[in-house]
Amino acid sequence: MGDSNINGEEKLIAVARHIAKTLGHSDTMTDDILNIFSTFDNRFSREKLSSADMSDSSLNLNHPAAAFEDCLSSLDRQISLSLSSDRPLWFDPAHSSAFLDAFDDLVATIRDFTPLSHDNKPVASILERADDLLQTALFRLQEEFRGLIHRGADSLDFTRTKSLHDSSDSDSDADGGATDGDIPVAHPVTDFNIIIDALPSSTINDLQEIAKRMVAVDYGRECSHVYSACRREFLEESLSRLGLQKLSTEEVQKLPWPELEDEIERWCKAAVLSLRILFPSERRLCDRVFFGFSSTADFTFMEVCRGSAIQLLNFADAVAISSRSPERLFKVLDVYETLRDLMPEFELLFSDQYCVFLRNEALTIWRRVGEAIRRIFMELENLIRRDPPKVPVPGGGLHPITRYVMNYLRAACKAQQTLEQVFEEERERGMSMSGEGSLSMQLAWIMELLESNLEAKSKIYREFALSSVFMMNNGRYIVQKVVDSELGMLLGEDWIRKYNAKVRQFHVSYQRSTWNKVVGILKVENGGTSLGGGANVKPLKERLKVFNSHFEEVLKVQSAWVVFDERLREELKISVTATLLPAYRNFIGRFHNSAEAGRNPEKHIKYSVEDVEARINNELFLGNAGSRR
Repeated sequence: MGDSNINGEEKLIAVARHIAKTLGHSDTMTDDILNIFSTFDNRFSREKLSSADMSDSSLNLNHPAAAFEDCLSSLDRQISLSLSSDRPLWFDPAHSSAFLDAFDDLVATIRDFTPLSHDNKPVASILERADDLLQTALFRLQEEFRGLIHRGADSLDFTRTKSLHDSSDSDSDADGGATDGDIPVAHPVTDFNIIIDALPSSTINDLQEIAKRMVAVDYGRECSHVYSACRREFLEESLSRLGLQKLSTEEVQKLPWPELEDEIERWCKAAVLSLRILFPSERRLCDRVFFGFSSTADFTFMEVCRGSAIQLLNFADAVAISSRSPERLFKVLDVYETLRDLMPEFELLFSDQYCVFLRNEALTIWRRVGEAIRRIFMELENLIRRDPPKVPVPGGGLHPITRYVMNYLRAACKAQQTLEQVFEEERERGMSMSGEGSLSMQLAWIMELLESNLEAKSKIYREFALSSVFMMNNGRYIVQKVVDSELGMLLGEDWIRKYNAKVRQFHVSYQRSTWNKVVGILKVENGGTSLGGGANVKPLKERLKVFNSHFEEVLKVQSAWVVFDERLREELKISVTATLLPAYRNFIGRFHNSAEAGRNPEKHIKYSVEDVEARINNELFLGNAGSRR
């Protein structure tokens, strides 16, 4: 019996020592617990409890289930006490600390006894109950984690920001909070070297403590899902407050163009804010909450930002595959430039194994938008080709297609660097659609199409001279638009010189087809006169009448023609007078000296040289010069 009593006492002391070791988180705390035990029973004296032969191994070898049962019962009481509270545990630091201590003890106990459960059914049975208790505790941790995120967000004024270079993690104590039910967001800003203090540092520390424990027991994904669900809501609300709608590809394509223009403007602002402020802030917050668990942090960040990032990318993709009408070029350029400028952010933020698909998708859609720009230029080419001659422009003035194309290209070339990048990518990928591999070549090709189109239109005029005036008007307008813009540098001086030569040739054609014929009337064949000439020589008086009639008819017809450019108009009048007046002056002189003139030659001369010059200057090309814009 003595030996039996001794063995019972040893087991009892071993249980006490195990309980003390389990509950103590340091050597000092364990000693304190052992001292407390000794005050209740002299069998738990400090000497007996500390004796070398009373090791835990004797207990574990003989009755591990009993020790496990005692520890689990104690922990169950502690955890159940915490779980019975209706209020969040993290309202009171003492309660949250006690709960975490009990949780840690439970995890440590399960870890200690798990090896003994393989060949010990009682221990295995108790282990199942311990696992159930752990699951209950984890569920409560999960709820506390969710509550901390929501309460932390509600406690901050998210209009406060701080520099990325500010490494302090001081709590944010903004004066004003968000209204109930709202998720506060940052106002639009122009300085993107900032981050949002998404949660107070104290809350982040609490979340970190919970996350650390959940990840440690393979509950990281559940913790990540809770976290990402809360933060996704913040990002989605932020985009909504920026005015960005959740639109499907079909809805984007059905939007009237003015509405889509507005939506693109909002998208550009939202994309920049997201990639330079919102997403980096979420990245930083994930790294802090899941500090020490980089894989979980990466996965969580992807879960938080994926929806918003895909929303932004899908909109850009929808714009890329929408109508390719030329007027849409400039807004599509905005989308392209925004994505291009944000590619470094995509590379930096979405480079890990979980997010790399977002980076790749951004790169793909950026290139797709570039392809859309090239196809818009193709549509411009088709528009020029399809524009039919139909009704001629009154007075041979500026054709609307010329004005449209040149103003379009001038506006497009304000984004010269972007367009050069687009067409350079096309060349590098061997995807040139017009046989051209650079912006300058693309523009030269469009100018060639325009010229061919104008030549076809010029042929519908019945008067050859008017065809020449039409080509002069449009040619001069083209040259002016080229010289006065980036087009001049892209097309080059050689192109400008050649096109000016074409305009001068049209000038010569006009001169020959109209005024050279008038001058021909004034020529006296073989130097003869009405008295001494051959049978085919008309009398000077008759020639004068024919000249007057032809001159008046030309003025009557060509006064309705238009030359919009004042300088060109003056050049034409000067060339006409330079050709006509010397011939007319010479003819009048011959007439005065001829027998036909008689004693009063002035009565046969309807126009003096000065009159001819005045009528040319005052009546020629009086058409509506307001067709230029």
